[in-house]
Amino acid sequence: MKTLPLPSGKAALVPSVLAADFACLERSLAPVKKLADWVQVDVMDGHFVPNISFGPGIVSAVARAGGLPVDAHLMVENPALFIDAFAKAGAALVTVHAEARNAAACVRKIKSLGLKAGLALRPKTPLARVLPLLKQLDLILIMTVEPGFGGQAFMPEMLPKVRAARDLITVSGRKIWLQADGGINASTAVLAAGAGADSLVIGSALFSDKKPAAFLRKLRSSL
Repeated sequence: MKTLPLPSGKAALVPSVLAADFACLERSLAPVKKLADWVQVDVMDGHFVPNISFGPGIVSAVARAGGLPVDAHLMVENPALFIDAFAKAGAALVTVHAEARNAAACVRKIKSLGLKAGLALRPKTPLARVLPLLKQLDLILIMTVEPGFGGQAFMPEMLPKVRAARDLITVSGRKIWLQADGGINASTAVLAAGAGADSLVIGSALFSDKKPAAFLRKLRSSL
């Protein structure tokens, strides 16, 4: 299992495989695997969000195909049911939602397995929900769309929340990634990074580009 890097002051670029070509996953990830920092797998149960996506086997396949650390982003009602399975599949980071059942216990479980732990917030969820868990978190994810489907438009009204999260992390003195996810493209990535996000999840904009490697190079340069 690849280990998630610590924040270094530079933006991490994180492809979301939800938008990749699953007819040939290895070929889809090949152009970006030397340019990305880790890969995100969005796990949806059809209850927490109105979509169904991947199981633990996809995490193993993505880890093999991309050769990068994998974040299992659990958009599920009861993440406690799945943490062990995704840990065994090779996830380096497991991210659960603050709105999910027993989120605090799930973060403790993730840490007990020796994995990095992330906490995600839907657009309407206040940032204060991270405060009780701040000392245990390795990543805070601010959703910049309503979770469930790729290809949605970035919500600029989330930028103040990103700024407040950056201030919170700075005051804490801890090495915590601040991630923005949803509608990230060449222009909104700059907005999110300018607000303090140092981890940017890129899905449709990346995999729909005819030259995804060039897309990532240009984006990294602009950041």
